[in-house]
Amino acid sequence: MTPPRIQTWLSPSCPKLDVFVPFLGKYHRPVSGRCCQTCTPRSWDGFYPKDLAPLGFRDASRLTEADTRFRGWLVRRVCGFLAAWEWEIPAESPGELLEQICSSRRVQDAASSPEPGSRGDEGSQRCCREEIRQILGEIQAPLSPLLLRLCHWLLPKLLTRVFLSVQLHRGQLEMVLQAARTPEVPLVFLCSHQSPLDGPLLSFLLLSQGVGLPRVAVSTRTSPRLRSLLQRLGGIFLPSGMAPTWSDRDEGLPGAVLDAYVQEVLRSRQPLVLFLEEPSALLRLAEPARRWLLRLLRALRDGAVPDALLVPVGIAYDVAPGGLERAGAPLGLGSCLRAAFQALRCQHRGCAQVDFSQPFSLREFVDNNLVGPILTGSPPEQLLLPTILGRGPPDVRSVGNSGPTLGTEEEILVMALGLHALSDSRACSAVTAVGITAALLLHRHQEVLLLPRLMLDFSELLEQLLLRGRAVSFSGQLRVLLGHSLRLLQPLQPPQASARARLGWLAGGVRHQLAGEAVGACAIRALLLEMLPILGPPSSLTRIMLSRDELLHKILELLQLLPPTLLGLQPCRPPDCHSLDILDKLILGGLLEEEEAEGERWGCDVAPRRLGQGQFLGFFTDDSDSDSEHGVPKQCYKLREPQGFPGFLLFLCRLLSPVLQTYGRAVEFLQRPPWPQPEQDCVEALLEFLAEDEDGHPDRSLALSSLQSFKDMGVLEELQTPTGPTLQLSQPFQSASNREKLAAFIQQFTQL
Repeated sequence: MTPPRIQTWLSPSCPKLDVFVPFLGKYHRPVSGRCCQTCTPRSWDGFYPKDLAPLGFRDASRLTEADTRFRGWLVRRVCGFLAAWEWEIPAESPGELLEQICSSRRVQDAASSPEPGSRGDEGSQRCCREEIRQILGEIQAPLSPLLLRLCHWLLPKLLTRVFLSVQLHRGQLEMVLQAARTPEVPLVFLCSHQSPLDGPLLSFLLLSQGVGLPRVAVSTRTSPRLRSLLQRLGGIFLPSGMAPTWSDRDEGLPGAVLDAYVQEVLRSRQPLVLFLEEPSALLRLAEPARRWLLRLLRALRDGAVPDALLVPVGIAYDVAPGGLERAGAPLGLGSCLRAAFQALRCQHRGCAQVDFSQPFSLREFVDNNLVGPILTGSPPEQLLLPTILGRGPPDVRSVGNSGPTLGTEEEILVMALGLHALSDSRACSAVTAVGITAALLLHRHQEVLLLPRLMLDFSELLEQLLLRGRAVSFSGQLRVLLGHSLRLLQPLQPPQASARARLGWLAGGVRHQLAGEAVGACAIRALLLEMLPILGPPSSLTRIMLSRDELLHKILELLQLLPPTLLGLQPCRPPDCHSLDILDKLILGGLLEEEEAEGERWGCDVAPRRLGQGQFLGFFTDDSDSDSEHGVPKQCYKLREPQGFPGFLLFLCRLLSPVLQTYGRAVEFLQRPPWPQPEQDCVEALLEFLAEDEDGHPDRSLALSSLQSFKDMGVLEELQTPTGPTLQLSQPFQSASNREKLAAFIQQFTQL
């Protein structure tokens, strides 16, 4: 009888294949989402049940009679209506909220700074109170219980028409429910942002699963009608009177009212949902997210709450509803209705999965503050620029992940918290079947698509992800999964630049989970590029020896070039530690094998041997190596090919190629005048320039990332003008020869 984990597929046009079906015996379906043990060691042991993985998943979009207090055949037909009318909607008193806001110390301090000519009489106090009421009305509105129940009754019907299922892990839900029962400690959900549907979806899940009705921070790019509707449903907005840029720190009365309002929400223990990124600019901490996180830190420091539990949330879609191209445009009520009708007319439905990470203590994170010192360390301008311009290698011991000047200590802490939460939310996001298929089509099956070969590669790549403990959002027969993915990807034509960008965006989950190994593979390629002109083409790459020090040096250079959020790396660890971890991953993944010279033994060799008198465990050799320091030979590695996945090293190089090609094209863009130019115009011009390349990837997130990296490295300088930030070329890179050196530095890591 065929084992349960092997599914045989017969096809008249190809030989018999043994296809591996996961999760049925060889592997358990992984569940990711532990908090950072370095930054929050005490939170590591909390709210994480030992039997979390076997609890399984449920489809949260389909309500049953188990979600109500009633049973019976009639209940099964109206269970959605009954469940929506039983959910607890918190009662509100708008008058009391206004009084509490006006009595806040921050609001009183901001209101006590009168304008020239004003007086502190009763009339001015009345005007100030009216202004506070107006600002509060821009932030929120009283909830409408009837409208909330109606929308949350209709939303599951929409979800079942748009998605095949919305998966939610029962163990993760139990973890969040335990955290919600912590007395006097509110919950704050920090989420990645894939689609405009994320907010309503999370609001429905938290309310229907008993966590509570959340307050959801919504983008300010909405029409007045939609804004008014979302406020009645629990949406909150930044007030319009706040400073437009993060550098303007004096936020006046609107900022003080926002501080007081967030403190009142936290005191009432209403869940708060914050989105860390914009759908049009993924993997970058958004400007509104910084402002909301600043309010959390101020509430903690002012003593409004003793602590807050932060829950990173990852959302994974097979195909995100709403479309990536329209995500950055202002949203209106009509555009939302058109998007809903378009989704309902779609013939092929995808799946969605929401993952909650382990809650961690905000106070513990602030007290430890391990990310701040790394953010304020030596900038890439001092470490990477000398290497690019040929002035010397970087000092590994003084490496730090730095950006431009981050401002005050409070702002540095906001940046540290936001980057770490963004890394955590991305790490707990599951990999989709469509993402795996898109990665294979884009980086492995670019010319000819053979279904049997694609099935085998899908199985092998899936096994590589499972071996690394990565969570996936699917299970089932491999042929069905692949057919489902190809149907969803059918409208995309890979030769087109826009289609390649779309495939690259869908494959971003795979790249994010394998980014460490991809960095190591690109570093290996750079070393081979230096060695092959000297050694000549070998008969086999497995005969080439790679020095450990040189490999770590190349990995470190690439880590200095690319931001950690783009690579899925935690910002609380310096790049030299990440480079050692990447080297370990290459060895454990079977891509590198440590080479032991003849006559030498290493301390890790556990084979039985007789030790003579005076000998000790460690490195043993009869003759000292004249080429090494202090008689200890250098460690070397030789390349290996993982069994069952030939060309895995090449695939990893190509996985990072869209990022590096965008950086390389951005260097070519630097040659185009005029400079200086406004930053927003520069971004749009770069996207148009990327779209001109037939093999390019015009991705807004990667374009923004390249410009930010160039600013961190000192290639571009940012000037503050009355009309906004302006970018100009720095003095060294106004020279064409130095721009060529920068292009050559990036080109060495690019897989052609």
